[in-house]
Formats: sequence, C-alpha cells, structure tokens
Amino acid sequence: MENICVEWQVRAIRGATTASENSVEAIRESVRELLDELETRNNLDPELMISATFSVTRDLDAIFPAAIARERPHWCNVPLLDVQQMHVKGSLERCIRFLIHINWQAQVEIYHPYLRGAQNLRPDWNLAVAVAGEK
Repeated sequence: MENICVEWQVRAIRGATTASENSVEAIRESVRELLDELETRNNLDPELMISATFSVTRDLDAIFPAAIARERPHWCNVPLLDVQQMHVKGSLERCIRFLIHINWQAQVEIYHPYLRGAQNLRPDWNLAVAVAGEK
C-alpha cells in the first residue's frame, strides 16, 4: 500500500456581507448566508478551524455575529471573537466581516465569500472565483 502524505498549513479565510438593517433578524440572516456559503464552497470542516474573528461596522449592534456562529453544528468549540470595525468616512455601511484561521491542506484552493453589498470589497477574489468556475 502506498504511503500518502498530506501537507497541512495554517491558512486564513476572509469574507464579508452586509445586513439590510440593524436588527437581530437581518444580521442573523446575513451571517447564516455568509457562513453557509463559506462551508459549502470550501467543503469546510469547522473542527479544523483554529479561531474566527468577526467585525461589524459601528451601525450594527443588535446581536454579536459570533453568537450566531455558535448556533451552527460543530462551531461550539471554535474560539470566536467579535470586534467593531474601524470607522472610515464613506466606507460600506452595515458590513459584517470575518477572518478565520484554519488548518488547511496546502494544495487546496480557498474560496473567500463576499456577498450582498460587500461583493466589491475584494473584486479580485470574486473575479478569480468566477473565472475558475467557468473552466
């Protein structure tokens, strides 16, 4: 039997979305959609996550995104942190971002989800995904 060695490394996944309003329901809907996209497109196993930091703009304070993430299967043991995003005049409003560190197979591509009003924050990543999906 052949001995197969899989090389792992710590990688970071970024993503963002926007909420339609500052309410528990709207934030929950946005965070769930974002994390569904993250897990589905990356075939992600939350047990491999090291930690996740969520940031929100100052106009979102109805609920912590980490509290929503803890409701998900297998996320209860992931260290989660919520912070307020630095305010920059004219920046995207009602924005929720995450930065996740994960143990990832070295040669596997990562999809960074940017949804709703946040799609233009990293158009280079959205373009790369669109091009890769066309092959």
